[in-house]
Amino acid sequence: MNFAFVSGNPALDLAGTVVSRRDEPVDLLAAPADLERWVAECDELPDRVTADFAAFESALSLREAIYRLALDRVLDRPFDPGSLKIVNDTATGPVPVIKLSDAGLHIAGDLLAVLTHTARSGIAVLADPHACLKECGRTDCTRIYLDRSRGARRTWCGMDECGNRVKAAAYRARRRASTTAEGRGPGGTTGRGGGSSGPH
Repeated sequence: MNFAFVSGNPALDLAGTVVSRRDEPVDLLAAPADLERWVAECDELPDRVTADFAAFESALSLREAIYRLALDRVLDRPFDPGSLKIVNDTATGPVPVIKLSDAGLHIAGDLLAVLTHTARSGIAVLADPHACLKECGRTDCTRIYLDRSRGARRTWCGMDECGNRVKAAAYRARRRASTTAEGRGPGGTTGRGGGSSGPH
């Protein structure tokens, strides 16, 4: 599966690398190489990093702590103390080096710097009382995203990921219902071959 960066924040996108947490969780970060690819594809992070197993485990720990705190925020309940400690401790590490040139912005740093930046990004959004965090409206999607839409009317984490799938499923359901209704005559009997075969 491809990574989706639709949550509006790299920390929330990291938390979203576990799909369908309530039903049949699918972990998109199954190995250090997956984490390296996720970092490379995230616009706010360095182009490439190397992840050993220890750093990989730290990233997964941070991911789960961010998800727990984001869910606490969505459900309007106190933050989990253990998750707070993980995120706050991670945020004290080194940060990526950012340089501006005519070619644009260049971000450099190792995986430790990536985790620090990610933790700080999570803290910034979770500490913002005006940030509108939501869980995706598709039943089996558990991604939490930052809703920046006008009037906070956004329903899904992303149109390609979930919105179009919900709309397509609703369309198929309407077609099935319409076909069923057309196939029935008065009183719920089928309209095909149900009449007398005698002469008219």
